[in-house]
Parts: sequence; C-alpha cells; structure tokens
Amino acid sequence: MSRPERFKDHHQEGRTFRFRAVLAFLFVLLMIGVLVGRMYYLQVVEHDRYAAMSDNNRVQLKPVAPTRGLIYDRNGILLADNRPSYSVTILKEEVGKALEPTLAELRKLIPITDKEVERFRKRLKQRRRPYESVPVRFRLTEEEIARLAVNYHRLPGVQVEANLIRYYPYGESLVHALGYVGRINQRELAAVDPDNYAATHYIGKLGVEKFYEPTLHGEVGWQKVETNARGRVMRVLESTDPVPGEDLQLTIDLRLQLITEKLLQGEKASIVAIEPKTGDILALVSTPGYDPNLFVTGISTKDYSRLRDSPDLPLFNRALRGGYPPGSTVKPITALAAIDSESVPETHTVRDPGWYSLRPGGRRYRDWKRGGHGNKVDLKLAMAQSCDVWFYDAGYKTGIDNMSDYLGRFGFGQVTSLDLPEALPAVLPSREWKKRTRRLPWYPGDSLNLSIGQGFLVATPLQLATASAVLANRGKWVQPKMLKGVRTPLDDGGVGLNMPVLDNPQSHPKDVELNHPEFWDLTVDNMVEVVHGERGTARKIGLDAPYTIAGKTGTAQVVGIKQDERYDADKLEKRFHDHALFIAFAPAEDPKIALAVIVENGGGGSSTAAPLARKVMDAYLLGDDLEPKPEVASE
Repeated sequence: MSRPERFKDHHQEGRTFRFRAVLAFLFVLLMIGVLVGRMYYLQVVEHDRYAAMSDNNRVQLKPVAPTRGLIYDRNGILLADNRPSYSVTILKEEVGKALEPTLAELRKLIPITDKEVERFRKRLKQRRRPYESVPVRFRLTEEEIARLAVNYHRLPGVQVEANLIRYYPYGESLVHALGYVGRINQRELAAVDPDNYAATHYIGKLGVEKFYEPTLHGEVGWQKVETNARGRVMRVLESTDPVPGEDLQLTIDLRLQLITEKLLQGEKASIVAIEPKTGDILALVSTPGYDPNLFVTGISTKDYSRLRDSPDLPLFNRALRGGYPPGSTVKPITALAAIDSESVPETHTVRDPGWYSLRPGGRRYRDWKRGGHGNKVDLKLAMAQSCDVWFYDAGYKTGIDNMSDYLGRFGFGQVTSLDLPEALPAVLPSREWKKRTRRLPWYPGDSLNLSIGQGFLVATPLQLATASAVLANRGKWVQPKMLKGVRTPLDDGGVGLNMPVLDNPQSHPKDVELNHPEFWDLTVDNMVEVVHGERGTARKIGLDAPYTIAGKTGTAQVVGIKQDERYDADKLEKRFHDHALFIAFAPAEDPKIALAVIVENGGGGSSTAAPLARKVMDAYLLGDDLEPKPEVASE
C-alpha cells in the first residue's frame, strides 16, 4: 500500500519569501546608505581637499623665460643682442615608440650630426615637464624650415620652434671683453635659483655676461594652464609676465676697440686702455680672438678642435690672464721706491760701462746697451735711456722688501678690477714668496733682476694699464671697471644710468701715499723725457705729437742669453724673440687715457709697442680713424 503525498505549505513558503525579500531590501538599503554616506563624506566633508587635488592634476604652473638684457657700449652702440633662432624639436609623448624611426627620417631631411643626436639623447633623459619638447638641432636655415614644414604630416611630434638667443654683432672683436653665453649645464643650474631658471636654457659663461648674470637674466614668469589627463595644455587660465633682464651700458668705446684690434691684426698681443679719472676700461683687446656666436647654442667638435689646437691660442685671454715679465715698464715704480724710501737720493748717479757687478770679479749683469751709457748717469738719463745699470744699483740698495711693497701699492700681485672675473693676480715676488714657493732665500741678484722687471715678477696687461693709470693720477686709485651703468628709460625718452650694488666687489686698494709727494711730478717728468726728450727711447713717437705723452718702453727676454753671447734675433725663431712692451698716459698734465701694450715676440718696446700706443692715443684724443665706422659682422 503506497503512502499518501504531502500537500505544499504555500503559507510557509510565502512567509519565507517575504522574509528573504525584506532581508535583501534592508541589505540593499544599507549598501545605499553606505554609498550615500561615502558620497557625502567625499563631496561635502572632504570637498576642499579633493578639489585642491583635482586642480593640481588639472591645473599646472608653466614657467616663462624672461628676455635677456641687452649690452651697449659707452656711446649707446648695441654690442650684444637677442635674435630669433629656429630649432627642430621632438615631443616624446606624441612620438612614442617611433622615436628612432623619427630621428632617422629627420636626418634624411636635414643635416644632423652624431654629436647633435648624442646631445639630444642626454637632454631627453634629463628631468622635464610633460609635453615639454626637446631640441634636436639649432639654427635652422629657411630652406631647412621649409623642408620640415612640407613633411609635418609624416613626422608626428616634430615641430620647428623659435627662441630668442644671444647674438654678438661684432664677433671676435669683443669676445675677450664681453665673454659669451652658452647652454646651461647641471653644475651651473645647481649654483642658481632653480625656480628662476626653470625655463632658461642659456647662462653667462665668461666676462661681463657671467659677472652680471643676475642683472641680465631677469625674473621668470608663470602661466597657470589647464591640462587634460595626458598632460597636454588645453587653455591658459592665468599668467604672470616675466620681468626682462636689465640693459647694461659698458665703459668700452667700440670705435677705439675696433681700431685697436685692427692695429694688432696678425699679432699675438694685447692692449688695455683706461680712463684714469674714472677707471673706465676704454678698450680691452686680446688677439687673436674667436667668434663667441659659435658657443651660444653649442660649438661643433670640428670648430672647437680648430680653436683649441691653434698655436696662436685664440681662446686665451691675454689681457686678463697673460703673465709676462714687465721688463723696463716697471722702472718708474722701482725708481720711485728707491728715492721715496731714501735708499738712494734723487740725485744718485752711477758709472755705466755696460754691465754691473755686486763685487769685483763677480757675475756681470749686463746693460741692454753693450757699451754702456757713460760715466755719470743720473735718474733722468737712466729713465730716458732705460739704463739698466742705474736700476741695478738702486735696486740693490733699495732691497726686495721696499721694492715689493711699492709694486704692490700699484696693483701688482693682486686682482684690483671691479668686474672682470677671469683676471689673474699674476706674481709679485717677495722674500716670503720665494721661501714659500721655491724654498730658497732671497739673493741680492734677485733684487737686481726685479729692479728691471725681470726675474720672478709677472704681470698682466690689465695690471700694467692699471699701474699706468695710478701713475697718471699721481697715486689716486680708481678701480678698473667694465660697467658704466644699468640703462633705465626716462620720461623724456632718454636713457638714464644707475650703478648696481655688487655683492662681492674686490677690495678697494688704498691710494699710494709717498713720503715725498714731490716725487710724483719728478717721476712724470722723467716719463715725459722718455717720449719727448732728445735721448728718450720712444722719442720717435713724440716728435710730432700735439699733446704731451708720459711713457716707458720695455723689452722682456723670452730666452736667457749667456754672459759671453749677444742677443741676435735673426738667429732665433720668432717665438723666442723678446716681448715688446710700452705703458703711457696722455696728456701728461691732465691725463685722459692710460694704456699698456704688449706684443708677444714683437722685439723692442720702442720700435713695436710704442708706435701702436701712439696710434691708439691719437684715435681717442684726436679722433683719428683707421676705418670710417664700425662694421657689423655678418651672421
């Protein structure tokens, strides 16, 4: 017998379903409550925080580089300009994985060297902002720009950009005075305010461009931009304009600079001219030079090798860093040291047979004139004829301590310029210096050599010009400087000049105070005798001079000559010839210009250096021109 089937309990099933439905509804309601609560927390409680975070992702600050200040000469002629330059760049975010094919295609269209590709890869690895292009090659020609433009559709991520870069219209004529700018490197970036240089690609490398970098650079501007999720700029929300760098007016007289450079053409030489009353550097020439425009965007390996390997050393700034024995150009100062320290009287005389000896039968120190200058040589004749024997005797009696002290007062052995960062102190020997550097005592023979500007004494052309200016001022010190002032526009349309406060100026030397101030006029009169006296070594340049010149010739030996030998330039290579030197100031009674001339291996100071000085002084004092007007170098 089969069991009867159970009927379904529909009432119980209904109750179970309703319970489960309510439970599910409550769970869903709870989840909705949690979601609503979370939304309230995020949208209301944390609104300010997440709004700021969203803006940070959406809104960015982009730096805007300031325009670099211009540089003018003392007469308002533009010496350093900013010109647009076109470069081809690559945007990595758009190129993506096609970087190498894109580079290869670019090299088919325009010349790009392996060195430029290497530099591009280095820039690509450096830290940068999203969607910031990286330059591949600079200074594109119009033809190259056109060739790229018609191929844009095949080169995604490639674009031609225009930037203002430094341009020096007078090329190598001013490079050793102005310096130049170049692309900023990591070491230089670490030494400046990184925020202020956030968009800057160039910085002063040498000279005025380097020393006045803070003034010339300006202040960075900023743009608040809206970007999409990938970082591309959609629109500019706000902007703060950059503050352009200030324009500088230098003390350099471009006309005199170009004339002086033309005079030295073909020589390894330097001329520095200073206005004694102000310390303004009127001309600072070192030849040969080089074109600074080559260095602005990066010089090629070929061009740099040519400059570096040249035997004439065009990269070397002779005016500031060239160390030379000053020879007889220091005789006015060593004579002043002798008579002012009362080591010898101003009436001191010597017998000059053509040599000098410290003791009978001892070593003979030769005079430049083989037969000597006579039996009774006084200071006036010794200066005019540059008699070495008078100075040997006076130097021996004066001693190293006095001579070193007086030479130091005129700026030897120190950097006295205000704004020439590459200037060297050269060498001013002393008893302590020789013991420290040579571990030897000071010998009397060393004093004899020092008295005529030979031996251990080394000076730069700038130092000799400075000493000449101090002599012209009768001991009053005015520091040599390159800056006339910062140009500021005036309401009447003119230009005013303001001198900036320098952070670390060189210490100001003290005026040279003599025990016997009347010896200033005596020294100047003796220097006038050199040029205008009947027996002066530079009398040829003073014959028809319409103004009075005070000067001193100098000839510095490059190679030693044995006692029983004579110097014969014809038997020596030119690189072993003597250096020709001359210092001067004029007019002697009211000096307007003081200068120093050095011609490497030029021979005699009277035959080579003095005529050059006369032409420079004529150009400045009389307006004589060797050329009609300055010519702007072509790009």
